Amino acid sequence: MEKNHVRNMAAVAAMTALMCVLGPLSVPVGPIPFSFQVFVVYLSVYALGARRGTLAVVLYLLIGFVGLPVFSGFAGGAGKLLGPTGGFLVGFIPLAAISGWFIDRSERVAAQFAGMLLGLAVLYLFGAAWLSKVANLGFDRCMAAAVYPFIPVDALKIVLAILLGRGLRRRLRAAGTEEKSEER
Repeated sequence: MEKNHVRNMAAVAAMTALMCVLGPLSVPVGPIPFSFQVFVVYLSVYALGARRGTLAVVLYLLIGFVGLPVFSGFAGGAGKLLGPTGGFLVGFIPLAAISGWFIDRSERVAAQFAGMLLGLAVLYLFGAAWLSKVANLGFDRCMAAAVYPFIPVDALKIVLAILLGRGLRRRLRAAGTEEKSEER
């Protein structure tokens, strides 16, 4: 029991660390930089399930909130989290929870893909609404600038996460890191 608990904590810590390492890497494209953050969130919930994957996301956000430069462009701090793009960061929480819920409950790739798309839609709506409010811009304008250009790339991130995540999840199961409540 104790050994499994340590493995679970180590798996969450490893995915949080991966988010912290890949999160700052970005390519500037419009107001919201192209980053690896969404991909790592998907991979995290694929590997860890909804509950532990979402926990890894929350830990990542807390690490960035206290000022460590783990957000895109090597930024961190409350100002980044509460600024114009902060809604996209906070939106990682429902992205992880929704995507993970579907991944935990179905082995079917189509269902997992649909759940990941639904989580992404919630992230987009939350981020665009936040951007609209903070930047005092129209919602449609925010969607056009900060969401629509990223849909094809984010769909590709889903495909890559499914391809890599399924194998990673199998390995973590074999290592005994999957909690009983998250088994299918």
